[in-house]
Amino acid sequence: MSLLTLLRQGSSLADVDRQREILEDRRNTTLPQFQTVLAGNGFPVLQRRKLETLQVNVGKLCNQTCRHCHVDAGPDRRELMTRETFEQCLRLIRESDVKTVDITGGAPEMNAQFEWFVTEVRKLNRHVIDRCNLTILSAPGYTHFPQFLANHQVEVVASLPCYLEENCDSQRGNGVFRKSIEALKLLNTLGYGKAGSSLTLSLVYNPTGPALPPNQQKLEHSYREQLRQRFGIEFNRLYTITNMPISRFLDDLITSGRYVEYMTLLVSSFNRDAVDGLMCRATVSVDWQGYLYDCDFNQMLELPLANAPRIHISDVHIDDLNGQPIAVGRHCFGCTAGAGSGCRGALLEE
Repeated sequence: MSLLTLLRQGSSLADVDRQREILEDRRNTTLPQFQTVLAGNGFPVLQRRKLETLQVNVGKLCNQTCRHCHVDAGPDRRELMTRETFEQCLRLIRESDVKTVDITGGAPEMNAQFEWFVTEVRKLNRHVIDRCNLTILSAPGYTHFPQFLANHQVEVVASLPCYLEENCDSQRGNGVFRKSIEALKLLNTLGYGKAGSSLTLSLVYNPTGPALPPNQQKLEHSYREQLRQRFGIEFNRLYTITNMPISRFLDDLITSGRYVEYMTLLVSSFNRDAVDGLMCRATVSVDWQGYLYDCDFNQMLELPLANAPRIHISDVHIDDLNGQPIAVGRHCFGCTAGAGSGCRGALLEE
């Protein structure tokens, strides 16, 4: 477990000290720094271009506790974005040419301001993404959300780490696969994922262990074939996303003694061609308190914008964010390994 989790659960100081020792060992490995590898490949400074996507993490409350979750979200979390911070997000959107508002969590729908915020963003004619875990759509109090999302033309990006029940449940919890299938069927009845419909349904695959994702195009074909034949489910596209060595997945790597092995895989799989498409080059991430980060992963590590202390969204203008350097760390090897990885899947065709 992470230090934060151990302390939150009231673990003994001995347990916390042991975890600190493990983390210190990890820092002292001979793995290269990401910035060093970037510079050696012709990228002395990684910079943001024009901001196109505002990713808004509305909180850590979730109805699931997934093993790979880099947010450490769950039912016991109470961190939720307030109406005031949402208003600041809307201000930045109005002042900018941001095309997409990517809403994530936790389960984003569990923030009481979610419906209001989506409605306001759509009034501004911006594309909205809801990163949905699917099971929330059948939870008491949330069953109206599929129709709400359809009414507001929200793209649903849904986590389904495998089309096999055993593999999916092993990562996300018992019964999650069946609930996810029922949610996908419901979304299909509303037009999501159907040919000729404007309602986009995207699925997300994460490896179940310390390995790189397979070829995205081939896996999408397998998903489509399996889900169509077995359940009559349709979807628009599949995104493969590399598991990042952060939070719960990092805890698993450390506990199993496979951290260095996995990081060595990421470093050895560095792909220079993936750098150009990194999501941080056109995205800024906002945490539930309103602080800004170069990506959702940096946010979870509390790694602030490069060359700056923690900056709140209320203190910035859009021009302050364009063309700025991007803060990086070893976890960034996860985004440049193989075909590359981002919140919209592989960065390159293999």
